[in-house]
Parts: sequence; C-alpha cells; structure tokens
Amino acid sequence: MSFALFGLAVSPGIAIGRVQLVSHATLEVSHYTVPVRQVEAEVARFDAAIAAVRGELAGLKTISHVGAPSEVGAFVDLHMMILADPLLCEVPRKIIAERRCNAEWALVQEMDELVAQFDQIEDAYLRERKQDIVQVVERVVKALLGKPGRLTARKDSDEAAIVIAHDLSPADTIDFRQLRIAGFATDLGGATSHTAIVARGMSIPAVVGMHHVRQLVKDEDLVIIDGTRGVVIVDPDKQVLEEYRLRKTELELERNKLKRLKTTRSETLDGEAISLQANIEQPGDVAQARDVDAAGIGLYRTEFLFLGRDDLPDEDEQFEAYRSVVQAMRGRCVTIRTLDVGADKALRGVARIEANPALGLRAIRFCLSEPKLFLMQLRAILRASNYGTIRLLIPMLAHAHEIDQALAMIEMAKTQLRGTRHRFNDDIEVGGMIEIPAAALSLGVFVKRLDFLSIGTNDLIQYTLAIDRTDEAVAHLYDPRHPAVLRLIHQTIQTGTRAGLPVSVCGEMAGDPDLTRLLIGMGLRQFSMHPAQILEVKQEVLRADAAELGARVARALRFDEPERLREALEKL
Repeated sequence: MSFALFGLAVSPGIAIGRVQLVSHATLEVSHYTVPVRQVEAEVARFDAAIAAVRGELAGLKTISHVGAPSEVGAFVDLHMMILADPLLCEVPRKIIAERRCNAEWALVQEMDELVAQFDQIEDAYLRERKQDIVQVVERVVKALLGKPGRLTARKDSDEAAIVIAHDLSPADTIDFRQLRIAGFATDLGGATSHTAIVARGMSIPAVVGMHHVRQLVKDEDLVIIDGTRGVVIVDPDKQVLEEYRLRKTELELERNKLKRLKTTRSETLDGEAISLQANIEQPGDVAQARDVDAAGIGLYRTEFLFLGRDDLPDEDEQFEAYRSVVQAMRGRCVTIRTLDVGADKALRGVARIEANPALGLRAIRFCLSEPKLFLMQLRAILRASNYGTIRLLIPMLAHAHEIDQALAMIEMAKTQLRGTRHRFNDDIEVGGMIEIPAAALSLGVFVKRLDFLSIGTNDLIQYTLAIDRTDEAVAHLYDPRHPAVLRLIHQTIQTGTRAGLPVSVCGEMAGDPDLTRLLIGMGLRQFSMHPAQILEVKQEVLRADAAELGARVARALRFDEPERLREALEKL
C-alpha cells in the first residue's frame, strides 16, 4: 500500500531506490548475568570493542579528507574525544565487574545515566552533545554485537539504496557516494543538525525529524525521498513513480546546465554586478570555491582550526593555514572571521556550564576575555595579509565598547608585529557581523568605526524570534521570511549602503535561491554561501532585474501581516 510521510526538508533533490535499514543497536541490547570466572573476559571484550571503534573512527578521519565536507573531520574528532572520556570507557568496566552484567548492557546503562543528566539542562550545546554520545555508544554496541559499524554495499543489485535510520552521525555519511546511497531519512534531526549540514554539502537528498519512519518501512521497500518538500513516499504507484523519475531527470539536467555558468559574469539583467563568494571552514575547502569560480572567500570560519583537539593551534600554525587560503585564492579577497566559539562550539578544556550558552560568553565576548589567545590569532591573520587581500571580520558585536576594544587589540597586535619585524598590511579592512538585533538597530556606531558589514542571518533569525534553532520542538518557527527579520536585514543593507560601507550576507539565506531576488531587491550586492550553492544562486541573479525588484520589495516590506508579506514575496 502506498503512503507518504512528512518531515523536515534539509537537503534538496530527489532520490528513488530500495530501503536499506540501519539498525538502532542501543534499542536491541539484552541483559544477562556473566559468571564470575568470565567477568575478566567480558571486560576484555568491552576493551576490544572500544579499540575497534577507535580504529574505525581513525579510518573515517583519513577518508574524510577526500571528497567530504570539512565539517565531517571535525565531527569525527569530536566522536573520538567522547570515546576517550572515562565516563564511557572506564565506568562501564566497573559496572561489568560489580554487577556481573554483559558489556552491552553496562555501556547502555551508563549512556542512559548521562543522557538523563543532560535532559535536565535546557541548553542547545549540551543537547547536541547528548546526541553525539548516543551515536558513539551505538558504534561500540554494534562492535560488541558483531555488526558492521559502517554501511556496506548492497549485494546483487545495481539499484541505488535509500538509507532509513533512527539517526545518523555525520561520519556515517562519508561512504554514501561510493556505496551508491541516493538519499536518506531519519527519525531524529533538525535543519541545522550536523548531519543535515553534511548532507547539503554532499548534495544528498535528505529528510529528517520524521519520528517513526524506521518503524513504518521495511528493507527493500521502494521509496522516494523528496528532499525539497520534506516528503518520503513509500511503495509509490506507477503514476507517482513516473512523475518523480521525470522530475529527477529534469533536476539532473538543470544541475549539468548550471556548470556552464561557472565563467559567466555574475550580474543582473540591468547590469548590476553581484559578488558571489564562498563560506569555508578549512584550507582544503578552497578547491570547492575555485571549482565554481567564487569571487572570493566571504567567510572563513577559523574556529574549525581550534575544535576537536587537546591543544590550541599556535601562531605559526594559524598563520600557515590563513596564508595557504590567501595564496590559493590568487588575489581574490579572503574575509577571515576571528574565533567564534561558545554556544554549540566549545574549545576542549575551556568549556563552561552556562544556563544558556547562546546568550553567554561566546564569539567576541570570549575573545576579549582571553586577550592572549585573541592577540595570537590577530597576529597570525595580520602576517597572512602580507600574501594577499584579507579582510578581518569580528563576530557577534552588540556594543560600541566591544568594537573599540577589538580595534585596540588589532592595533596592539600590529605593534607587536612591528617589534618582531613581521610584515603585514597596515591598512587591513576590519568589519563587523550583524547577527544580534541590537546591532541591527544601532548601526550608527558600526558605520562610524568599521570598514564593512556582514549579516549572519542564522543567528539574527534565532535571536530576533527567540528560537533555539537546534530544538526540534520549535524548529518549525524558525522563519527567514518573518517581517521583523526582513526589516532588520533591509535596514542594515540600506544603512550600510548610504554610509558607503560594503554589506554582505553570509548566513543560510544567502545560499537559498528562493531568496536571491528578495535580497537583490533589498539592495544586497555581496552574497557568501557554501560553494555547492553558488551556481544555482548565480542562475537566479542572471534572471533578476535589480531596479524592478527594488521597487517591488520596498512595497512588500510595508505589510505587517505575515501572510500578505509572504504572498507579495512569492510574486517576486
């Protein structure tokens, strides 16, 4: 019988294939008593499983350097760190010895204890870590049960597979391409979950947050994944199947056509030049940016140099990373954002327990509280500016004194470099991220002190609407088209433009082709997004008339009623 299931559309595209169920090992653990004489052997079996998973993750780390988004490597590092935590690798050994129980049961009991503790703290960072712990335990349990930790190729079938799982870690997606995995759907997950980010980076159609999909489908069921609309169709009838096959073919033809736009000048029908730049996390991402002829790097997220490691990168290591990006871009501008940690990104060894980390000591607040660390990064960025065009971007500014303190630190870093005779660009441009409503509403202090502005729409939406974007319970309220959000963005673009400051958008909105015309109509001329999104956005740019859109968007933004505003925007 044919039926449809609905979830969150997190990675666009259409996939058709047979279901390959991924077992949820922690739900399949039984409990039994181990004889006294076998307790030592049971502990050894547990240690062997830990070692096997450690080797498995090390192998994934190696593979992740080739053909996978850079985020994957960071997430594998995080899972290796969790695996090494004494709470997971030592406490279960004591439980086995004291309760004479099997290793699987001991591990899951400890996991449940940790999860229960995290559930008592309503905080986004700890909630995400809770799911990472479950994913690591899942791997160890599979090793104990003798089940493969990674997906294997389907036997005797040339048909692509659709993976259906309770949950998938980002590392699980590494083998998807070579195993001919066409798409996936999961019970858990949100639009900004790690796995969703990786799926988009690898262009794998995906639907998450479906709650019961794994219970409702069977191995070898024929399914359709519509990652654009958030629909999974099980056992489709002939007519629906043919319709989706046709749409899939059309989408693939469109993608091939997009490649022809690589060298096409990015400008609107009325001749307005639109700069399409790339967001990157690691130096290796530059290759993707150059593959689509990105106009530059609009956002280099430097925190990925710091995450998932026991030590901090020193000045020389940072300098080499920044210089390699600048040189690889061959004269095109590179905007480097200073360290943005806190909330869902914590440095090992300096994580703090906060009631609400998203509103706590993060980004520039953290950097100003750690001047030695901040100065080291500033010196590294300044040294790299001697090898190409670099702009320096300060995240999460809200107060004039934060700007003044950051600028003073930059001058101090310059003074220190002059003392060591290091060369740098003394006129390096310094910009600020607009991602807090207070910043968007008090732009006067920004335009007087800074050289450019960059709107971080992910956080701006989250803070404006008071929505934790990692919380599945309120994820549906995360709305980039909310009138308040659009007015803040429009006001920022207009104020910056009048003051002669370049303004860019570097959040998820910049890479959404459905919003390209809206942003052009608001006056935006600089976009920065994941490299995989650039050509699709460029296609929308080439079809747009900036002058006409400016008038239409101005009229649309007068509406207070969300539905009337949405209708006006759809007509764009």
